[in-house]
Amino acid sequence: MATSRRDFIQLTGATGLAIASSAVRAAAGDEVVAALIGCGSQGRNVARSLAGLPGVRIAYVCDPDEKQRNAARTELGAGEPVADLRRVLDDAAVDAVIVATPDHWHAPASILACDAGKHVYVEKPCSHNLREARLLLEAARRNRVVVQHGTQSRSNPLIANAVRLLREGAIGDVLVAKAWNVQRRKNIGHQRPSQPPPGVDYDLWVGPAPVLPFQENRFHYNWRWWHAFGNGDIGNDGTHEIDYARWGLGVDMLPTTAMGLGGKYGIDDDQEFPDTATLAFEYPGDGSVGQRRQLIFEMRLWSGNYPHNCDSGAEFYGTSGQMFVSKRGKVELLDGSNQRVEVKPPADAPPMPGHQEDFVAAIRGGTRPAAGIEEAYRTVALVHLGNVAVRLGRSLRLDPGGDRIVDDDEATKLLGRTYREAHWAVPRGAV
Repeated sequence: MATSRRDFIQLTGATGLAIASSAVRAAAGDEVVAALIGCGSQGRNVARSLAGLPGVRIAYVCDPDEKQRNAARTELGAGEPVADLRRVLDDAAVDAVIVATPDHWHAPASILACDAGKHVYVEKPCSHNLREARLLLEAARRNRVVVQHGTQSRSNPLIANAVRLLREGAIGDVLVAKAWNVQRRKNIGHQRPSQPPPGVDYDLWVGPAPVLPFQENRFHYNWRWWHAFGNGDIGNDGTHEIDYARWGLGVDMLPTTAMGLGGKYGIDDDQEFPDTATLAFEYPGDGSVGQRRQLIFEMRLWSGNYPHNCDSGAEFYGTSGQMFVSKRGKVELLDGSNQRVEVKPPADAPPMPGHQEDFVAAIRGGTRPAAGIEEAYRTVALVHLGNVAVRLGRSLRLDPGGDRIVDDDEATKLLGRTYREAHWAVPRGAV
């Protein structure tokens, strides 16, 4: 029987994601053979952490840039360097892949990996757009594989214990969360197309995205600021804060209202995404008083002044207090009279594995990872909806399942993307 998209998200929300079939799951103690796809600094960091775990071996380092893949091979001291990810996915010996490519490759590469029976550690955000996030969720379920999202705050004991305190009623009923990302970003200037550097297969790098001529300030790292390849800083650093703000708020569905405003206020360069944005999302619950929830996100990329002297964090407002927590290692609790309350880790809090260790444990044990694809989908939905709202300069209303924008064809179109015609990596069902 066919399952509708809305029934699917309700089903996964109720029963959890089935993972780790016997065909691909490594038993406890078995070697886990992994590959790195995307050899930038973050990919190398994740691969280094994985390689440091007992019984994990890096078999491939893959990148269209010869310099990057060779640097990864040297740094890791392991891995056959290859340019094309299909070489990795064709190897039946590979159990898991790290997808640390530019955003436009995150979901296509991850979906191909799932369909090849590989477990996936995918960097944030897990997709270039909301439609791709849905397709990745479906691919993980269809293939019964582990997909861990690179929102590593889910494995941060300080944040996990703060969320536990919120669940236990430390500030009463949590009704509003406000997160922020404030920092000074570099001006990437104004440039013109040029020739790719030697050793770069630019056609392979572009992949299923529309072909744009090579331009230095939309290549390594700076691809984040271009609609064709990235999600701006809402999707870059902002994904982390949005994720643990949503976690603490305790909402496990998509919102029914998304609002956003912003633009380029302080940085005059080629970037296509805003340097200033304010987003707001509403979760109505059953509509009654006490059941509605609101999540707010603020971003300023031209400022060194931030709340709590912290460039990123989240505040939670409850009916009897307030909590501030940050991935920078800060937490503060105020009671209903605005008096500071000492925060102590729960005495019975179990030790938490690191994010990569948790991924390997999920592969070996058939358990759900800390930042599984269901949680990733719900978080990156806010990233994508927020970017659409800011880009169009208007509020979006979603259906009760949070799956479709109501009466706005232009916004709905932006929940997907235009692909390069007939490219082998276009996800099935994407067009």
